[in-house]
Amino acid sequence: MPKYLIGLTGGIGSGKTTVANLFAELGIELVDADIVARDVVAIGTRGLNQIASHFGKQILNQDGSLDRSALREIIFNQPKERIWVNGLLHPMIRTEMLNQLAATSSPYTILVAPLLFENELDKLVNRTLLIDISPSQQSQRTLSRDAVTSEQVEKIISSQAPRAEKLAKADDVIDNQGEISALKSKVIALHNNYLKWSNNS
Repeated sequence: MPKYLIGLTGGIGSGKTTVANLFAELGIELVDADIVARDVVAIGTRGLNQIASHFGKQILNQDGSLDRSALREIIFNQPKERIWVNGLLHPMIRTEMLNQLAATSSPYTILVAPLLFENELDKLVNRTLLIDISPSQQSQRTLSRDAVTSEQVEKIISSQAPRAEKLAKADDVIDNQGEISALKSKVIALHNNYLKWSNNS
């Protein structure tokens, strides 16, 4: 594990990736749980093979890759299937994440995880950083960015921990309702703190 680890989280559409990339520009290594989650179900992986044998070929695209929207539709409407998928993939994701974290060498490392609190990944980190926006902005940004319906967005938001709960748990919060320039100065201020704290750890 890195000697100092920051857990970065936020609801869908909050700007986690934008903030994470600003830290990366400052030379900080990232491990992104969403990317790891995609890697464990890439073509040819045990994860994808088990999903295909459980749900059948209709869960695959023509090229043999996972049809994410088909899987999303199933697991949001059938809680038992969501539990099955999580039981299969979460241990794989966790193992791969820990391997990637162990290989980092920047002064501190950022673990980007949408479900940091929900999946108790906050227990792995030294500090947590929440990217916060209002639920209405979450919906607007997600609808304009992703090929999803407003109903799907509502289901995704409601499947994540309530905003108030995340605000109460987070050590640091970035309010991302403004401009990118304001975001950069907030990231630099936190970066300087994290460098200081990582040196003292």
